[in-house]
Amino acid sequence: MAIGLMASIALSHVRAAEPVKEDFQISEVNQAGKKFPQVNSEGRVRVQIAAPDAKYVQLDIGGVKYDLTKNEQGMWMGESAPQEEGFHYYQLNIDGASVPDPGTRYFYGAGRWGSGIEIPAHDQEFYALKVVPHGLVSELNYYSGITGKWRRCFVYTPPCYESNIDKRYPVLYLQHGSFEDETGWPGQGKAALILDNLIAEGKAKPMIIVMDNGYAFRAEDEQTTTSSSRPNMVFEEVMIDEIIPLIENRFRTIDHRESRAIAGLSMGANQTMRIVMNNLDKFAYYGGFSGTANYPSATDIDAENFLGGVFSNGERLNDQIKVLWLGVGTTEPDVFQLSIGAFRKMLQKQGIKHYYYESPDTAHEWLTWRRSLYQYTQLLFQ
Repeated sequence: MAIGLMASIALSHVRAAEPVKEDFQISEVNQAGKKFPQVNSEGRVRVQIAAPDAKYVQLDIGGVKYDLTKNEQGMWMGESAPQEEGFHYYQLNIDGASVPDPGTRYFYGAGRWGSGIEIPAHDQEFYALKVVPHGLVSELNYYSGITGKWRRCFVYTPPCYESNIDKRYPVLYLQHGSFEDETGWPGQGKAALILDNLIAEGKAKPMIIVMDNGYAFRAEDEQTTTSSSRPNMVFEEVMIDEIIPLIENRFRTIDHRESRAIAGLSMGANQTMRIVMNNLDKFAYYGGFSGTANYPSATDIDAENFLGGVFSNGERLNDQIKVLWLGVGTTEPDVFQLSIGAFRKMLQKQGIKHYYYESPDTAHEWLTWRRSLYQYTQLLFQ
């Protein structure tokens, strides 16, 4: 689930009372030549927009709205309280209308295209753009007979893919969260940079990564508002019957379960767990970032009945799954902590081996998931 959906209830007309450090720098995700938004060493976000006829303008970030101040030239400016490290969606509110900030590049999250900001993280080196060999992210359009629509996925191929034309590669299928789409991992998630750096350091095997749209419905079930709870979602069918065969035909892959992994965040963790457990003949690795198949309701899991009883035989599952990996941010809302905790309790009771990672001081947002991808991919295809 996207961070914008998990923020606290918006508080209007909030201004920081403490002194503000005037060491603001231009954000790394600004549009070319734009001087705002800016970020300072405290993690405050400062915005500026020309709106001479507006009655009021606010910065809306992290579920909190901050009033901006207008100068004589009709330019509105103001800043937020300190924000947590990592990527955040935000928007401007002009006389009650929520609009993207024209100074930033746009990202798809919270069910819309809008603005984003990077608060520099102390460990950002693992997803930094470095002087190392870089892979290629391709955009692949395909027609889905199941949904009756054109769909799109992004495919990362490692740096050696183009030069070593006789080599075949394992594949990771990587899914986004609710109210996000296939642009999330190649954009906000920085998946390609994370893998480029890991591969360059010899910490991860070269692999192909496929990032598709988790919203898939038959034409007769299509509704206007996207929701992870919408009935008759057919993404599992699309994945097994269309996406995997497409990737196998178009790229030099290794068509074997032990060379195929899957992972997802939040809604994507739920989807991918169901996919892997229903298709253990096709996958040997699973990664759940901030989610499991029991979210959001089950806090006491009966292994005999959960997902058709697939977890009831721990010894057999240990033989089938080479890596079962779970990750969560330490400041995530209780619903995620409790559901993942309940899932781990069930795994432990069944004697099922798994990895567990806590991202320090991060919530339900992209720094948690970047760190999770970094940790998870180092265990794949070894």
